[in-house]
Amino acid sequence: MPAPANHPTRRALLIGGGVAGLVVAWELWPRTYRPNLAAGADETVLGAFLKIDRTGRVTVAVPQAELGQGVWTALPQALADELGADWRQVAVEPAPVNPLYANRLLAGEWDEDALPGWAKGIAGWAGGEWAVRHALMLTAGSTSIRAFERPFREAGAAARALLCMAAGKRIGADWRACDTEAGFVVRGTDRFRFGELATEAATFTPPDPLPLRRPGEGRISGRRMPRLDLPAKVDGSVRYAGDVRLPNMLFASIAHGPAGDTRLAGADLAAADAVAGVAKVVRTDRWVAALADTWWAADRALERMRPRFQTQGPLPDSAGMDRALDAALAGGGTRLVAVGGPEPRLAGPGVVSATYAVPFAAHAALEPLCATARVTGDRVEVWAPTQAPAAMRAAIGRATGRAEGRVTLYPTQAGGGFGRKLEVDAACEAALLAVHAGRPVQLTWSRAEEQRAGRHRPPARARLAAQLSGPRIAAWEAVVATPAAVRALGGRLAPDLSWRGGEAEHAAIVGAVPPYAAGRLAVAHAPVDLGVAPGIGRAGAHAHTAFFTEAFADELAAAAGLDPLSFRMGLLGAQPRLARCLAQAAATGGWRGEPGAGQGLACHSAFGSHAALFAEAGVEDGRVAVRRLVAVVDCGRLVNPDIVWSQIENGLAWGLGEALGTGVTYRAGLAEPLQLGELRLPRLADMPEVEVAVLPSNEAPGGVAELAIPLVAPAVANAVASATGKRLRSLPLSVA
Repeated sequence: MPAPANHPTRRALLIGGGVAGLVVAWELWPRTYRPNLAAGADETVLGAFLKIDRTGRVTVAVPQAELGQGVWTALPQALADELGADWRQVAVEPAPVNPLYANRLLAGEWDEDALPGWAKGIAGWAGGEWAVRHALMLTAGSTSIRAFERPFREAGAAARALLCMAAGKRIGADWRACDTEAGFVVRGTDRFRFGELATEAATFTPPDPLPLRRPGEGRISGRRMPRLDLPAKVDGSVRYAGDVRLPNMLFASIAHGPAGDTRLAGADLAAADAVAGVAKVVRTDRWVAALADTWWAADRALERMRPRFQTQGPLPDSAGMDRALDAALAGGGTRLVAVGGPEPRLAGPGVVSATYAVPFAAHAALEPLCATARVTGDRVEVWAPTQAPAAMRAAIGRATGRAEGRVTLYPTQAGGGFGRKLEVDAACEAALLAVHAGRPVQLTWSRAEEQRAGRHRPPARARLAAQLSGPRIAAWEAVVATPAAVRALGGRLAPDLSWRGGEAEHAAIVGAVPPYAAGRLAVAHAPVDLGVAPGIGRAGAHAHTAFFTEAFADELAAAAGLDPLSFRMGLLGAQPRLARCLAQAAATGGWRGEPGAGQGLACHSAFGSHAALFAEAGVEDGRVAVRRLVAVVDCGRLVNPDIVWSQIENGLAWGLGEALGTGVTYRAGLAEPLQLGELRLPRLADMPEVEVAVLPSNEAPGGVAELAIPLVAPAVANAVASATGKRLRSLPLSVA
């Protein structure tokens, strides 16, 4: 029998004891991290996050990747608000690799979620410290604002104090009598531009504690400020990896073998050489690439050489994967969450149960993997989009046999990340090709190659069961069968660490704990090896666990003979913020709750935020048709309202794609389909009427970039059940 939730297991004691020991060891470990911002001749660095030039322009260094989510605007807003800057003089640039920019929150959440409550505080601290020591710079998990708004505010407050100190020295006044506004330090009639004071300000030491303002006091944070990244995207001056041009550069196209123990068996090199402009063919055990004067010539040569691969053992296919998922689900998995000591398996009269499934999902980023590399002596330079710059730099060093300090990485803009650009594939391959060619190389994966060999978000199966007692849930049990994708990613990004591949992980079931009151609760993860490397998708496990939980909640309401809204509201007493979202979504949508209305609801808490969705849907011409979506969100205090609205809207569009589009399947070790058009992503004509409401809140900011995605599939499935009486328990939703 498993130990009760409030009693530490032997494994947890060992982990907790080890972590406690690390607390002492790490506290005694000497470390000093200094800013390494590159400053021009007329720029002064004031801390790790900003520099000011002589004209007063404030350049903010952002460690998080701009993936369209607006982080290159929202974080500078937080800093500029505290600084008292003029938004018209604020610029942004990517931060260099440095432990000062580590995503402590993300690392801490990974550790905290894996341990019982008594150990969470220590584990969160340890995870954060580990992140700093390894410069764990990651853009993922909707953590950018949650992790960095406070540090950016503190950076702005520190710089403001330093500027006031410099001004106070000039006029012989206490610096605390000075203030900042619109790019000036002011005291009565005295006014000094930031640029006049920056050099002198850098000679002072910031006060402790820092004089933080109230958020929004600088009239920048919390407002609809123009985005800093959009002008360059509109006029075309923004530079993506594919825009880099270097002297004497070659272009490369690449083909990878199927998943499994695969080796390159042969290729028609003469056919490749016959293509005009081809300069070289580079072969490894796992892939082959053609290099030419243009990418089109390289891709044509790759096609004509018809590379052939051999695989030891069976090639993964979808049928075999389905069997593996079913077997893992039947095994029951490893219980990671237990409240109230539930029985191992619910069965018998009054028990409601259902099984749900989601397929592999493509990232479908607008920009497929691309990287440009140049090798000069023992130095390597790489231009690439990345959600993990420190890990990418280290991987390039390992791939090329260079010391990490001899690798320079220039992060570029990304045409969408969605977890795919946490990977380092293209950057390492481009660097290797540049080594082989002795010339700069730009590698671009074709769209077909991105689909065929990409690391897609893995499939999942779930078995849910509940024991009802009138309108209450007496017991709830969930088992989720899916690969341990975060462990797999960790093994690729940090191979020197022991990731214990194949073990259950909390990241696979995050979001599977229902928000509804239940007397007893158990959630288990059944890890499964499908023979292909799993990737991380947008919204992580929330994308499927919310579908499982919220579709099942509707089934429980039906079994209890209750309206789905009333059933949920009666169980959300401990979740007032989520209950408020649900109530307003239902009211705004015009919830009727009657059979045949074609209306569905879903609510979910994730990333420190809460949201609910009302959907109107039915069946037209044999296909699910969504007519209306009403989303209500409580994401805490807003930094930029426009960015929040746009992220919720694009999350709804993404969620529609996952709910109604085509999933990824495998045949002979390779993924299908190969083109964006075959994924049946939503077109403009497919989009329903969309309404978004954001509730006012003074709580700390939560994440929004992925918040709306998990809600769409269950809300639409529940609406279809209302319209037709048919429960859809697998994605994509189909009535065929």
